[in-house]
Amino acid sequence: MKKLLKLFSILVLVTLMLASCKPQSLATEAPPPAPTEIPPLPTEPTVDTVPVEDYADLILINGTIYMVDAGRSIVQAAAVKNGVFTYVGDNAGAQSLAGPETKVLDLKGKMVLPGLFDAHNHANWAVSEVYEVALWGLTSKEEMVEAIQQFLDEHPDITFLMGSGWVNPVFPPEGPSKEILDEINSEIPIVLASEDYHSVWVNSKALEEAGITKDTPNPDGGIIEKNASGEPNGTLRESAMDLAYAVIPSYSTEQFIEGLTYFQDMAHALGYTGVHIPHIEGEAGDHSASLEPLEIMEKDGLLSMRMRGALGVYPEDDPSILENMIAERDRNKGGLFEVSAIKIFMDGVLEASTAFLEEDYVIKPGYRGELLWDPEKYNELCALFEKEGFQIHVHSIGDAATRITLDGFAYAREKNGIEDPRNMITHLQLVNPEDFDRFAELDVIAVPQPYWAVIDSYYTQAVDYIGQERADTQYPIKSFFDRGVVVASASDYPVTVPFNPFAAMETGVTRAWNEAITAIETDPEKSLNPSEAVTIEDMIASYTINAAYANFMESEIGSIEIGKKADFIVIDQNLLEIPSSEIHNTQVLLTYFNGTEVYRAASYQD
Repeated sequence: MKKLLKLFSILVLVTLMLASCKPQSLATEAPPPAPTEIPPLPTEPTVDTVPVEDYADLILINGTIYMVDAGRSIVQAAAVKNGVFTYVGDNAGAQSLAGPETKVLDLKGKMVLPGLFDAHNHANWAVSEVYEVALWGLTSKEEMVEAIQQFLDEHPDITFLMGSGWVNPVFPPEGPSKEILDEINSEIPIVLASEDYHSVWVNSKALEEAGITKDTPNPDGGIIEKNASGEPNGTLRESAMDLAYAVIPSYSTEQFIEGLTYFQDMAHALGYTGVHIPHIEGEAGDHSASLEPLEIMEKDGLLSMRMRGALGVYPEDDPSILENMIAERDRNKGGLFEVSAIKIFMDGVLEASTAFLEEDYVIKPGYRGELLWDPEKYNELCALFEKEGFQIHVHSIGDAATRITLDGFAYAREKNGIEDPRNMITHLQLVNPEDFDRFAELDVIAVPQPYWAVIDSYYTQAVDYIGQERADTQYPIKSFFDRGVVVASASDYPVTVPFNPFAAMETGVTRAWNEAITAIETDPEKSLNPSEAVTIEDMIASYTINAAYANFMESEIGSIEIGKKADFIVIDQNLLEIPSSEIHNTQVLLTYFNGTEVYRAASYQD
């Protein structure tokens, strides 16, 4: 045993001596000892971790980025290249894509949303804000008279006056009188649209030039309001408005472009990067007259929003218009502005007693309003246009009008077999409860204006017109969400001014009004049918991914996901954490379109 131990010791000694004779170059190939601590992630971007061609143009870090994806995910960071999101995730992942020219935006915790999309917005009417007297928010006859007089004093050389924004509840059911305007000016025609654009208030000069007398019959689908002696009183409803507008010169293409440019700047400041314009037309059905300003802006690179448009179709039209409609659509395809739909008015509005109802108006027993279309003709036109790939976008206020609208969609589906037309119904002031399921069955998109779901002077008027019980069911929203109906919110600008989406979101959540939306005094503690209130997550979706879906754009925009266009906004509050009563105070700090900054709040510094 001692001999064996001695032999083993000799072998160990020889092995150690041989090891000490190895060259140094081989000795350094041994792995280094493991570190005792894991080094921290680099605080500066490392530009050698990705190929140069993958460097981002823009990186967002340290944010609360609400993606509005299927999982309603929230991430820290995102990266943009060539106007498209190339990364969403954590700071480290985003920073690894930074190159020498990359702009890094430290959000410092601020919230990011996809760019907002207004699903029913008359952007082309913004020209009226530039060239007409504004009566929006004025709550008395005296205030309106003062505003009109001031505008005329400031523009002494005008040969006619147009304006908009007067509210029906300020005046009696038959509307405002011509005598009020005659006292201001009886030498030039005055034509003033109501807040809902379904009535006009005119002076005697406008009636005279339009040839409207006590013997003039109501046009189809219109009403010439009369005074006690049977004379026109100065208020024209629905199609009767056209008689007055016929004596007013049209705006020029340049003026429309000026209005649309004004609109884009205003919309960007509110967080919008897209709108659906639901009514584009020219004189006597010449749609190119109103398409031209948008086409010029597209061609000249002046558009910084995605705009989808609908061409108006009217009860007097026949199938022969289809060829022209297809030509207009095909000419406006593949750009920021596209023609994608047709617009139909099924009825009027409740405040003018022209919404078409299933039950009589309380103030007019035996009268249910104005149905503007023959249902059979409407059904056939629905089938005709849907077969050619047009969406159908219908104005419907009354419950009977909405039911007839749905009947036409059902007829078109049965005749054509098209399963995904994404037809839309907007306004939806009164809806028969049985029809909520039909929206889901027919895949119809609901396009409400959440701003209007409140107790205000219009509500008080509705109580007088249709009774308390029906008035309390106005403007449902949750009933659509509960049935899986896609809800795409909208403003109906310029019916709603300002069209602040955060005010609309708050109203959708609370069903109560506040001073941020209107100057009309109401009690914010009172809610209109609070059972129809929805969550803030629902409201955000209605302005982003749902609106994108409504316009066949959900693969391009509507959420912050890899491969989608980098349309997004930065806001100053986390909508998911603040009290619902504070949502309307939200301010847009930055708006990006296609990865390019198009709006920055004056107070915001990177």
